Amino acid sequence: MVESPLSSPPSGSKDTTAEMPTVAHGETNHVEEAWKAPKPNEGDTAMALFHDSEIHEPVDPAEARKLLWKIDFMILPYLAVCYAFFYIDKTTLSYAAIFGISEDLNLHGTQYSWLSSIFYFGFLAWAFPTNFLMQRLPIGKYLGANIFMWGVFLMIQAVCHNFATLAVLRALGGAAEACADPAFMLITSMWYTRREQPVRIGLWYTANGLGIALGGLLGYGIGHIRGALPSWKYEFIVIGALCSTWGIVMFIFLPDSPVSAPGLSQKERRIAVERIRENQTGIENKHLKPYQVLEAFLDYKMYFFFTLGLVSNIPNGGISNFGTIIIKGFGYSTLVTTLMQIPYGALIALSILVCVYLNDRFENRRCLFILVFLIPNITGAFGLRFVPQNQRVGRLICYYLTGPYNAAFVLILSMQIANTAGKNLYLLSPPPPGGSKT
Repeated sequence: MVESPLSSPPSGSKDTTAEMPTVAHGETNHVEEAWKAPKPNEGDTAMALFHDSEIHEPVDPAEARKLLWKIDFMILPYLAVCYAFFYIDKTTLSYAAIFGISEDLNLHGTQYSWLSSIFYFGFLAWAFPTNFLMQRLPIGKYLGANIFMWGVFLMIQAVCHNFATLAVLRALGGAAEACADPAFMLITSMWYTRREQPVRIGLWYTANGLGIALGGLLGYGIGHIRGALPSWKYEFIVIGALCSTWGIVMFIFLPDSPVSAPGLSQKERRIAVERIRENQTGIENKHLKPYQVLEAFLDYKMYFFFTLGLVSNIPNGGISNFGTIIIKGFGYSTLVTTLMQIPYGALIALSILVCVYLNDRFENRRCLFILVFLIPNITGAFGLRFVPQNQRVGRLICYYLTGPYNAAFVLILSMQIANTAGKNLYLLSPPPPGGSKT
């Protein structure tokens, strides 16, 4: 178990066992035992950073602030760019639809809808196995490998000639992306305190909106390519190549944990570990504990987060896969439709930043802000249903109003991290279905 002294008792405590809160059936107490007699392959990795005299060494606030900036530059850019590709990846089918994939592959009836859904079937089927592998393998390497593979699956879709082969590749792409949100949440919990987590999640999740805007620009540029291939094939090739390239970058440069981060000195690693002591969740745990499997499934919070994420993300599947079709249905041309996604992405990014700012300013108001940022989405959905067809601008505004629900989901993710202690228990508690995947 790679646990830091995150859960250590205060210096000078006479009865450390009695004073320590129990987290995940004594997981923190196990760390105390590890200090006394470290067991091979369990408590020795993080503890190798600490000598006896350093276990309770106070952290200089100035050094901690300086290190926080360094951690932000080490972690957030990789996560943000990766999350932008998450959304660009999922909108490729939507752009391919307006570039003629349905006609070229002779898709009929509900086949396009099935192509949209089968991505998530692959995602759901691989969700628990990927969490298990993520627990056993270096998370930076595992995440980078998955990003590389979903880019490969995306590029191969350019050579598909029928529904069946495209459906198989969509399912494989969903499986490769199943590690996305769990990995990002785990990385965030490794490096940041509970107070810092909502803002950091908001920062990398803001790239979701930037990805939509960038996807619109890429779609506009790809739509101008006049080559030997149809435009929709270039969409898959270009986006897939970019994803795979970024996967290689993540594999090489993203640190696996504060314990082994190559960009930090020994002292900085100790401070990084000590900084998040208050989380009481540890750093890593490579050992699956059977009682935590049962505990995860008996924990009502898991079902609460599951339901909350599901309900708040119902619009996402339709928007990510049918958004360009909806806008084109308002009467805009294909290329103008791609550009219309840029304001939508900018609105999402802005709403997320406003949401995390308000959450940071007003403590213990996450549930309230979740409700507030879901209201525009409900309003927009009603508008799309009831605003007359000839009111093109009004219907476009209603479409844009469906975006701020992403801000609510950021707070849902941060609530799950803050309310799940113990890395085994945490990994067994799946993220709310959705994110950008419902």
